[in-house]
Amino acid sequence: MTTPQTTATDVNQPTLQPAAPTGRRLSLPVLLLVIAGALALTSLVRVITGADGITNVSQMSTALQLAVPIGLAGLGGLWAERAGVVNIGLEGMMILGTWFGAWAGFQWGPWSGVLVGIIGGALGGLLHAIVTVTFNVNHIVSGVAINILALGATRYLAPLAFEGEPGGSAKQSPAVDSLGHFTVPGLSDALSDLNDKGWFLVSDIAGLLGGLVTNVSWLTLIAVALVPATWWILWRTPFGLRLRSCGENPVAAESLGVNVYKYKYLAVIISGGLAGLGGVFLSIVANPFYLEGQTSGRGYIGLAAMIFGNWMPGGLAIGAGLFGYTDSLNLRGGSANVHALLLLGALLLLAGAIWFAVRKAYVKAVVTVVVGALVFAWYAGTDEVPNQVVSATPYVVTLVVLALSAQRLRMPKADGLPYRKGQGK
Repeated sequence: MTTPQTTATDVNQPTLQPAAPTGRRLSLPVLLLVIAGALALTSLVRVITGADGITNVSQMSTALQLAVPIGLAGLGGLWAERAGVVNIGLEGMMILGTWFGAWAGFQWGPWSGVLVGIIGGALGGLLHAIVTVTFNVNHIVSGVAINILALGATRYLAPLAFEGEPGGSAKQSPAVDSLGHFTVPGLSDALSDLNDKGWFLVSDIAGLLGGLVTNVSWLTLIAVALVPATWWILWRTPFGLRLRSCGENPVAAESLGVNVYKYKYLAVIISGGLAGLGGVFLSIVANPFYLEGQTSGRGYIGLAAMIFGNWMPGGLAIGAGLFGYTDSLNLRGGSANVHALLLLGALLLLAGAIWFAVRKAYVKAVVTVVVGALVFAWYAGTDEVPNQVVSATPYVVTLVVLALSAQRLRMPKADGLPYRKGQGK
């Protein structure tokens, strides 16, 4: 009679299995149902308040344009953190992208600016990788230093490169030629006409879709395509599995033959390139020139969108869209639209209170009802909101969304942790 034999490989050999999430994740049908419910509530608010601007084609087109740089920065953060490197330096890498993109764009054309801007951001990523991966410096310290360095470098280089050029100055580059826009013929006009009818929900959906097919930059199309491409590469390829294993358990990954340093370097360089592309969008598409300070903290908001999306491309895209939409309120009928959205906020808080009550979290339900009542009182007692509130709306929404989503978040287990080559041997 023989007894089963176990080998060292059976017992000790780690495997590249993704860690189980600590909380429940929304399935796709449930997520789509939540989005549909939010859109229905928004439509109801539009009908009640008469604020047609909150879902018209122009509003949605502007929101898409503002969401793209935030989404690209968030994608950059996703690549780095899935490999275990915290990238607070996204803002600095976006700044490098804006400057290098505009500098090359006005000399050699906009597509050259896109390429050089990506390289500029990638250089920032390379510096971050050298400091954090090779020298094991604290990731937060390195990221903050890159933000400061990028700001100082562009302030130094801008006068040297742009002063004396037509339309240039110490803080602004000459104009860059447009990359071009496209509109889907027939479909754009049909959706715009349907949006103008003001029908409940139908017109709002038409406005949302119309913004996606009207006056869209080619760079926007590339940025949108990068979201599913990132998901496919990181979750459906051996390369992506190895990269994510470096962010979950680099010791186990190294013991299985993965070159952890290589994957971390690649991830952070790609991260910088994506953030640089977000900067290019700002200096070539959103504005046809570089302007000092034009990132306006979008790198940080992109990082918040990534966290809101639970380190997943789809959730990140939703977060970027939400922040881009609230930011667009500054540009199109801001005060009236934000005032109407106070009612939407009150209704969403009421729905949240009902959800907490169903789950028997009565204290949270009461607190949510009280906050919702205060928001409704603000809406009912005023006709408009101050401009300062309109300007602060994107940042307030960022804080509120992160606070409400904090309980379901699961970051990569080794994200930000120090790692030395050879630990897995």
